[in-house]
Amino acid sequence: MLEIRELSVFYGGIHALKEVSLTVPEKQIITLIGANGAGKSTVLQAICGLVKCRHGIISFKGREIQHVASHRIVESGIVMVPEGRRVFVNLSVRENILMGAYVENDRKIVQKRVEWIFQLFPRLKERAKQKAGTLSGGEQQMLALGRGLMSGPELLMLDEPSLGLAPKLVKEVFGIIRNVHAEGTTVLLIEQNAKAALELASYGYVLQTGLIIKEGSGADLLKDPVVKEAYLGQSVK
Repeated sequence: MLEIRELSVFYGGIHALKEVSLTVPEKQIITLIGANGAGKSTVLQAICGLVKCRHGIISFKGREIQHVASHRIVESGIVMVPEGRRVFVNLSVRENILMGAYVENDRKIVQKRVEWIFQLFPRLKERAKQKAGTLSGGEQQMLALGRGLMSGPELLMLDEPSLGLAPKLVKEVFGIIRNVHAEGTTVLLIEQNAKAALELASYGYVLQTGLIIKEGSGADLLKDPVVKEAYLGQSVK
């Protein structure tokens, strides 16, 4: 579905991504793990057209998109849920959710999606009229996910969905990601909780200072000595 080939991105004189190549097959969960500053978020921003690519190709469903405007990329079926939730704090939960449907003009489709979101996130339905700024961190993350799903994406990209959440809520959020995937949505997941991400994903990539240094199935990467020591906090001595 999505293919990146030899992608390079610069921030001024800083070479942020160095010929990164990865593939996201349709209806799979693929994860990209790495330390802070490795370039994980830059990969998603490049896919969305938020940062310019110096070199390389990004293709979605066979069409090159590296020079396509961001709103057109959303219309093509790619949505990113950014790090930090970024909900509209002064709008209600329902209004936030509707903001995610700005590319859809059919009111009946929008209403069906709202009903689907409230089925996925019953807690949001209970708080539909509540201002988003009054929600807990976990509830705001659910709202960000729900808003992202409102455009009916074929590829949902998640940037650190568990960031700042208590362990119980992390488990709940990952359960929701699993349910969204079961509904037929392809997922590209960036996550510092490497263990949870690799347990969820069918395939993973390890990014280090802008370079892909390892790739493999989630199960294989969980057993890899380098991954275990650097990203899972497990000694291999």
